[in-house]
Amino acid sequence: MHYHCTMSPVEAFNNYHPLFVEGMGSYDTRDPVGVADAVVASIRAHWAKCAPDKPPMLIIQGDPLEPRGISAITPRVANAMHLERGLIVLDEDLVDYHSPNADRSNVILETRYSEVAARLNRECPGSVAEIERAVDALLLEKNQKRASLGKPPMADYYRIFALLQEVSKVALAALCGEMTLVHTSREIGEFSVTSFYQVGVDLGCICPSSIAPFLEEL
Repeated sequence: MHYHCTMSPVEAFNNYHPLFVEGMGSYDTRDPVGVADAVVASIRAHWAKCAPDKPPMLIIQGDPLEPRGISAITPRVANAMHLERGLIVLDEDLVDYHSPNADRSNVILETRYSEVAARLNRECPGSVAEIERAVDALLLEKNQKRASLGKPPMADYYRIFALLQEVSKVALAALCGEMTLVHTSREIGEFSVTSFYQVGVDLGCICPSSIAPFLEEL
């Protein structure tokens, strides 16, 4: 089923167990079929020990459809596990190309970053500012390390996409009372957007037990 209404109230996500799959974009050279199989196996092994209390929904964050990488992996995971998808996109005043380019196949709920951030601030006042400070601190730390290696700083867009990633997870975990996170590889690039997942964990907003260990490709 396709969801083509302008937006869905963020509260509707409360009916689901949010599943986040995070990893490399289109620069991932691996076969997405094998990676998706490994992600599915990782989720099933995790849920065999920690079963969701609500129907799972795979949450995506606006990646345009590509032949490889995260946007090629998540549809395969959703199909294999018979899951519908929810979409969180950046507001157009933040990144004007993000929402128009998002893959909306099998999406039944959609909301904006601003709505998710507002909902989180109602649940936990000051949380968004705290996440912003933590992302900025980690970004500074990473850029200092890059400078020591003779590398240029990370591109400006890393900040807003890291915020989208972390605010979305923290907000839905708080709203739904449960969530699952799985990465698409064991090794996470030190200078990737995915690496900012540590922010939510370090702030105590994401419980490490909600992270499904990634199993090797099958």
